[in-house]
Amino acid sequence: MKQITVLVVDDVAQTRKDISRLLYFEDDITVIGEAENGEEAVKMAENLKPDIVLMDVNMPLMDGIAATEAISCHVPETSVIIISIQGEQEYLRKAMMAGASEYLVKPFSGDELAGTIRKVYAARRKREGGTKVAETRLVEKEERGKIIAFFSGKGGVGKTTLATNFAVALARSEKGKVVLVDLDLQFGDIALFLNLDPRRTISGLVQEKDQMDDELMESYLIPHFSGVKILAAPSFPQEAELVSWEDVEQILEYLKEKYQYVIVDTACFFHDINISLLDVADHILLVTARDLASLKNLRSLAEILEQLQYHQKVGVVVNRLGSAGEVEGSIFKKALKYPVVGQIPEASKLVTESVNQGIPVVLRRGTAPFTVKIFELVGEVVGKNKVSFNRGFPIRVFWNKVLGMVLD
Repeated sequence: MKQITVLVVDDVAQTRKDISRLLYFEDDITVIGEAENGEEAVKMAENLKPDIVLMDVNMPLMDGIAATEAISCHVPETSVIIISIQGEQEYLRKAMMAGASEYLVKPFSGDELAGTIRKVYAARRKREGGTKVAETRLVEKEERGKIIAFFSGKGGVGKTTLATNFAVALARSEKGKVVLVDLDLQFGDIALFLNLDPRRTISGLVQEKDQMDDELMESYLIPHFSGVKILAAPSFPQEAELVSWEDVEQILEYLKEKYQYVIVDTACFFHDINISLLDVADHILLVTARDLASLKNLRSLAEILEQLQYHQKVGVVVNRLGSAGEVEGSIFKKALKYPVVGQIPEASKLVTESVNQGIPVVLRRGTAPFTVKIFELVGEVVGKNKVSFNRGFPIRVFWNKVLGMVLD
């Protein structure tokens, strides 16, 4: 059995002893050293090259954040897990920017500690093996679907609206198989936006994952008349706990085999599920508005994504452009190091009507500036120079016949 080697770093001797005791009975985890400050931790990591460093934050001489950054630079094969009594978002942001792979808040149980160590180690092994897998399965990879993730570090910027309309526009323009996955597991609204009442959601699917096949998967996907299929978020927030990052990876890998495009909407914060998604995504679309709070948040988010080495697949989508018109893309690129791939005009009234009626804007208003820009975004992301689409989609006739509705 391959042993996962661990270096424990904390300025309190009793804490180091307690952590070592928690891991003593784990057959696949071995503590190979202890350090009492950041400087000692860096030297020991360079000499011992452990698989994992458990790093406290507040220590003398060199704190855990600085030590993490040094280890990430000088011992890149070692992963760092920050352990601290501080659970605020700012500490998490600093840890991720320094190169930490995970963050544990004290106190934690032995199961939590061992599980986190195994998860981080497995993720590292998977990334290291990615190049070899890509070389041996290049043709197969080209034939598999693409995962496009919509992400934001701040709510209220229209991420779900864009993800939903993007998926529908993609299905209309590419004539390919598109599935839309709602990974905002506690408060996902995609089903609401599309006027769907899901009887089966992702929380039920993961409980049957051992029997995963085409028939089971299709029974959980809700068809929408636009051609998109939807995997809905849990109906109740507490059901989010049933879904793990391993479940998400398995589901996304399965969908990539069956669909040309897997569009994913996410929750607005970092956790193991979102990190797993971003790790396997082919494109990451960071959604922001033009207000200062959104842009400040975007800058912080962009720095974290760069530390996680996702920068080559990231593009920025600026939503709700007002009367001032388009923003200068070079300004964003210079500030964030990412290109602006889409600029979507303000359309609050259309979006509100769309949500109330459960019909995406791109279907209700084929000639609206919002719709035009969404289709342009599709073309930009999937690599087409020009995307043709039917502006005359007969949505009025369709709904008149099916529901007797008259759309204004």
